[in-house]
Amino acid sequence: MLIDPAESLGPPAEDRLGVLTSTWPIVCTAPQISLHGARVQAVAAQWAATPWPHAPWDTSIHWTEPTQPERQLNWLALLDALNFCFWSENQEIPRWQVSWRDAVYNGYNALAAALTRAVVDDHRPLWDAAYLAAMDETTMAEILRPISGAPPIPLFPQRVIHTRELGDGLIRSFGGQFMTALAAAHGDAVELALLIARHWASFRDVALWQGREVYFFKRAQILVADVAGAFGGEGPGDLANMDQLTAFADYKVPQLLRRLGILTYADDLAERIDTYQPIHPGDPDEVAIRAATVWGVEWLRRELMQVAPQQHRGAVTAAQIDSRLWLAGQLVDATDLPYHRTRTIFY
Repeated sequence: MLIDPAESLGPPAEDRLGVLTSTWPIVCTAPQISLHGARVQAVAAQWAATPWPHAPWDTSIHWTEPTQPERQLNWLALLDALNFCFWSENQEIPRWQVSWRDAVYNGYNALAAALTRAVVDDHRPLWDAAYLAAMDETTMAEILRPISGAPPIPLFPQRVIHTRELGDGLIRSFGGQFMTALAAAHGDAVELALLIARHWASFRDVALWQGREVYFFKRAQILVADVAGAFGGEGPGDLANMDQLTAFADYKVPQLLRRLGILTYADDLAERIDTYQPIHPGDPDEVAIRAATVWGVEWLRRELMQVAPQQHRGAVTAAQIDSRLWLAGQLVDATDLPYHRTRTIFY
C-alpha cells in the first residue's frame, strides 16, 4: 500500500482498543490499496471551512423509551446485534425493504424501522432478554417481514442466532440488562466496546493478517456510539473517551473514501469490486480494505485537528467522520463506483 505522505501517521502510544495498532502494518504493506494525503488535506480543508453538519438521533425510526432507559438500551443492543449485511447481489435485484408508517426503508434504516414497528405496532417486548433468548425463526421472520415483492433480509439464520446469543448473554452475565454492562464499563466508551466483544461472539470482529490478529470491532464500537447518540450524550449516553473510537469499517465508508479520492485500488482489485465479484470474509484484500478505511478516517481526523478553527480542534471524532461519510453514502451519486461485496456478520 502506498501512503503519500505518511510522516504524520502511525498508531498512538496508548491504544486500548488495538484497532489502530493492529491495522497499521497492513496499510504500510498491502499492495492493492493506496491512501492519498493530498486528498485528505483537501477534504479536511473543505470540511473545516463550513459548520459540521448536525445529525441528531432519528426518532422516526428508532424506538425510544425515556421513562425506562434500561429497556431502550436492550433494544439498542438488539439493533446492533443485527446491524450487518443488507446489500443485494447486484443492481438488478431489489434490496430487502420494510414499510413503517407510510414510508419504505431499506438497509440499516429498514432494520431500525422493523424493530420499532415490532415494539410499537406488534407489542413485542424486544427489550426482554428472556424473550430474545427464546427467539424462533417464525417470530423473527414476522418481525423482519419485508414489503410485498421484496426479498427477505440476507443472512436471516445468523440474525436469529445473534438474537438468542444477545438474550443469553444478558441473562447470564448482566441480570438481563445492558444497563448493567454499561455500569461494568464505568461509563468508558473503549472499555464498553471491549466488554461487548468479550461477552458476545457475534461482536468479536477479529480478522487474521499474515497469522496476526487484526481488531476492527465494528458493531461493538457502533453500539457504543449509538448509546451515546440515542441519549444525546447524557445519562447512559455520557461516555468518556469517545474520541478513542475508530471508524466502523464496513462496505459503505470505503466507497465514500473512494468517491473523495482518498482511497484507490489497484486495477485488479478495482475490477473485482466494480464487477460485483464476491470477496470472501478474511480474504487479504477484504482485510486490507477495512484497514484502509480505519486509517483513511483516522488521517482525516488528524488533519482536521490541524486545519479546523481553533475552537473546533480535537472536537471531531473518528466516529463522527464515519457517520458523515456513511450519511453521504445514502445519497446516491451517479458517478459512484460499487462497494465491495463481502457476506459477513461483522458489517
